[in-house]
Amino acid sequence: MQIYSYFCRRKLNNQMNNESVRQKFKGNPKLKRLVDWLIMNQVETRPRWYVRLLAPLYQHRGRHSVIHRSVRMDTPPYRKFRLGSYSVIESGACINNAVGDVIIGDYTRVGLHNTIIGPVTIGSHVNLAQGITVTALNHNFSETDKRIDEQGVSTTPVSIDDDVWIGANAVILPGVSIGTHSVVAAGAVVTKAVPPHSLVAGVPAKVIKQL
Repeated sequence: MQIYSYFCRRKLNNQMNNESVRQKFKGNPKLKRLVDWLIMNQVETRPRWYVRLLAPLYQHRGRHSVIHRSVRMDTPPYRKFRLGSYSVIESGACINNAVGDVIIGDYTRVGLHNTIIGPVTIGSHVNLAQGITVTALNHNFSETDKRIDEQGVSTTPVSIDDDVWIGANAVILPGVSIGTHSVVAAGAVVTKAVPPHSLVAGVPAKVIKQL
């Protein structure tokens, strides 16, 4: 019990330390830009090669989890990436936590050529087929006197509960939550919350029936 309490306190302290570091960066834009430059390749918009080499040291990968070699892991250390036990990320996928944490549960499979852009939380026993995009990120474009690439980005978290199946080439957009034991049909574009035990299909996706 004492050992468990020790690790809980240590985890909480680490979270508090990470948050305090982020607050210091917010209060010092020059320092933030410098650290961002050191970590991220500004042209390729991905972590620099030496950061990627260190990734296994700061990422949490559960027991018997697998990340195939061709996966593009754009996971800088200032955000969380967590892959649960017995979960798999298939070849050609891209995982990006640069603007938000990416948390994946146990026994979950991220299929070939999926793209996941945080903040995204995916539960356990979730199956994502091929070519799926799950993104919590949007590019701002409301100011007509500025180029779109000058207006920055905004994020709204995405959550996918346990026991969900998402068909090939589906798109899950920012702010969406998908309830447990739901199915998203192939090619669907999901723009709003999916209730638990639902089958959704279409563009935009609509509930076809309850499961």
